[in-house]
Amino acid sequence: MLHICLKFILLSILINLTYGCPGSLTFVPIDQAFGEKFGEQVVTNNGYGANLLLKSNTGSSGFKSQLYYDSGLFSAYIKLPPQNYTAGVVVTFYTSNNEKYPNNHDEIDFEFLGHNDTEQWLLQTNFYGNGSMARGREERYSLWFDPSKEAHKYSIFWDADQILYYIDDLIIRKVQKVDGMARDFPSKPMKLYATNWDGSGWATDGGKYKANWTFEPFVAEYTNFTVAGCRFHPDKKLTFCGGDGSYTVCGPTTPVDLMKYKEFRNQHLIYSYCDDKGRYNPLLPECLVQSGSTGNEKVRNQESWSKEYVDKLRFYHNQFNQIVRRQSIGN
Repeated sequence: MLHICLKFILLSILINLTYGCPGSLTFVPIDQAFGEKFGEQVVTNNGYGANLLLKSNTGSSGFKSQLYYDSGLFSAYIKLPPQNYTAGVVVTFYTSNNEKYPNNHDEIDFEFLGHNDTEQWLLQTNFYGNGSMARGREERYSLWFDPSKEAHKYSIFWDADQILYYIDDLIIRKVQKVDGMARDFPSKPMKLYATNWDGSGWATDGGKYKANWTFEPFVAEYTNFTVAGCRFHPDKKLTFCGGDGSYTVCGPTTPVDLMKYKEFRNQHLIYSYCDDKGRYNPLLPECLVQSGSTGNEKVRNQESWSKEYVDKLRFYHNQFNQIVRRQSIGN
């Protein structure tokens, strides 16, 4: 027991000194990393990938990890459905404990919000702690590539102090835990999920454009998963850091990394809750620590999200979480 605790303390110190290293880890087979599956999927890439199919008669497809993790680095290569019109089709990669804590869950997510052929692709990141869905912390971005043409790597790094989001090993978002966040920062062990679901009610231009089932099936391709974290045993309340911990020894962020991070946000950040003073006044604690602004003129002048729109987001996310819980029970 003492050995496990000391190893976890050392791991935590190492993680805090780095920003992870998404490019250096081995891939894990689907059946090894993921347990329960729902909807319709086809295993690909010699067992290292899966296609998630969205059809009018399924509503959602997905799978989740067999184990809980209380920190770690999680990656997948994802290619979005190739149809020109995929409005309403929400493709996700996220961590959550919604099934274990339905009233106070934690979540860290990537969400692609569908696409119609006249609009740009949008990617959303968000996180919740302790069921704080009333205080969404969304950011939205345009992309410098077409995510339906080829697979790109999306990574989440999470520990007790920070959350980092990557695209192709480029940091696109950093969340540092601050005192004022209290339990809004994700702190309970979570599982890893991949889903493809019908978000017609809210996803594409606020629900204006909905899924068109004449184009089904909508196929999201996932492959080359990295699951490198501290496994948590929910019954024994113990943490086990598996593997060799190589994701903690890649060195600190370089000036070049930071320059690329700022460049991405200047060019591609479209919406940030930290610049939405119509929604949050005063701003949330971490925004105040970061001087209350992303520094992006385009985002600073963004349109404020209405209460009706925020309520709609929360309603449909709650609805989807209930669907996942029901399907897991059914399995």
